[in-house]
Amino acid sequence: MTSQDVRYPPHTPYIPRDPGPPVTLDRRDGPYGEVALRRRGDIHEIIANGCFLMDTSDGRSERLLVDAALAALPPGRERPSVLIGGLGVGFSLARAAAEPRWGRITVVEREPAVVDWHRTGPLGAVSAAALADPRTGIVLADLVAHVRTGPAAAYDALCLDIDNGPGWTVTEDNGGLYSPAGLTACRERLTPGGVLAVWSAQPSEEFEEALRNAGFEGVRTEEITVARGVPDVVHLALRAA
Repeated sequence: MTSQDVRYPPHTPYIPRDPGPPVTLDRRDGPYGEVALRRRGDIHEIIANGCFLMDTSDGRSERLLVDAALAALPPGRERPSVLIGGLGVGFSLARAAAEPRWGRITVVEREPAVVDWHRTGPLGAVSAAALADPRTGIVLADLVAHVRTGPAAAYDALCLDIDNGPGWTVTEDNGGLYSPAGLTACRERLTPGGVLAVWSAQPSEEFEEALRNAGFEGVRTEEITVARGVPDVVHLALRAA
């Protein structure tokens, strides 16, 4: 794969930070297509099926995803549990583990390669301490299937970051997560008063309406200023208490 092969969403144009060519550290054919880990200067990037997912250049969006979910929970909730959908480069997990108010932290990641890059590879620089935290557990599974088939009301918060947003999924199957059935399944996986937080590369009034139609309350969107393009956003919604 060359840099010309990589496809980026039109609303988030990718601007290389290093004029030199990227170095591919690992490339694998996973259960959902090709995944690759690249280094560009001192920045690591994850590419899935030719689509840029995320890199280690910043992390503000991933951190706010977790912080916003915690802030949206009803006051007085002790040691809430959180499911993080997508390990990515590890910023969301690291943020959750750095916050002592969280209780059980479960990360669902479907690509074995991504887990390996954290456990024995260079992404451990971000996540090593979080992976060693006794609250943390890694589930190697497809998030859509996990949400739909797991026990009901298992988590106080769902923090989902597996795509570039509801309108730009990494694989076609991921679209089911944002469908009426998928959002209903997310709601059922939350405890009463629990919060769903979904990262996206752009705001979407259509997705906000889909959340309301799925029975969520308090639907709102928080923006995160980024160095390039339009702001990233976190969609927030609550299950009725």
